[in-house]
Amino acid sequence: MNWTHIHPDFKLNGQTYTIAEFTTLAQQYLQSTQENERDFGQLILDWFDESPLMAVQTSGTTGTPKLIDIDKQHMINSARATTDFFDLQARDSALLCMPVKYIAGKMMWIRALVSGLHIDMVNPSSKPLQNTQKHYNFVAMVPLQVENSLSELHRVKKLLIGGAKLDDSLRKKLLELPTACYETYAMTETVTHIAAKKIEEPHFSALPNVSFSTDNRTCLVIDAPNVSRQTITTNDIVRLIDDKHFEWLGRIDNVINSGGVKIFPEKIENILADKISQRFFIAGMPDKHLGEKVILVIEGISSPIDDSIFESLHPYERPKNIFFVQQFAETPTGKIKRKQIVEKLVN
Repeated sequence: MNWTHIHPDFKLNGQTYTIAEFTTLAQQYLQSTQENERDFGQLILDWFDESPLMAVQTSGTTGTPKLIDIDKQHMINSARATTDFFDLQARDSALLCMPVKYIAGKMMWIRALVSGLHIDMVNPSSKPLQNTQKHYNFVAMVPLQVENSLSELHRVKKLLIGGAKLDDSLRKKLLELPTACYETYAMTETVTHIAAKKIEEPHFSALPNVSFSTDNRTCLVIDAPNVSRQTITTNDIVRLIDDKHFEWLGRIDNVINSGGVKIFPEKIENILADKISQRFFIAGMPDKHLGEKVILVIEGISSPIDDSIFESLHPYERPKNIFFVQQFAETPTGKIKRKQIVEKLVN
């Protein structure tokens, strides 16, 4: 059973472990008052049991969260593909600051276990670097954590950003730092990311043993035999460069058909990112004349919006209505539940 092998250089919070010692540690974590520590205890037990499969919960971005079974060998393959792509070496330092209930957190630990990284685990928070002064070779965060860690990111050599969309205003701040920052394209079904790109690059590049095509909707189709037994057809509209590279345009679920014109909310959001300080998103709302009209939804208390911020938008792209929502509903991984919010506005 390959998954019971622990790399000889692996360390967790500065300590080495045998399987027996890990089992003892898991029992201690299961008694913790911290949910993430209890989840970590269960992860240890699930990883080292005899089953070749592990049940993993999806985040519920586009539907109801559900449990899916993932092959542990696929998780090992994914871990190795990541360490190869990002040129990580045994004894490199890493920080686990994401919930281990979900695949992104689980895989940070498994990458360390498989590749011999020295990983520290902290309870997930919006400011994951505030209680450590260490420097790290490799860290993964969601955009909210990144935004709140800008003054500390000089201590991170390579930063993976996933879980939610990276807006242009944050991107510009990151480009001023010495940290190598990467956006990732990932889903639970592909055992986290199967593509990544530096934040200044337009195109995602495939990880080892991954190739791409598109279907008749121009949505991405993923062939990744090392992490999935079947090809995976997504709802992400892309511009395919070749079978190893693509430019992400947006979710087909989000595309607005307004008067017969297809409008990509993500494109408008990038243009407005520097002009609106609160969190916001662009969506479509039913309209008897246009079929759908473009709306702007802003998180927070209602305040005047200067129409000049829309000057660089095509007339079709300009919001017909602006709504304020006190607090956005979001998934446990920080993604905004757009459809749920819009449905409440419509009703």
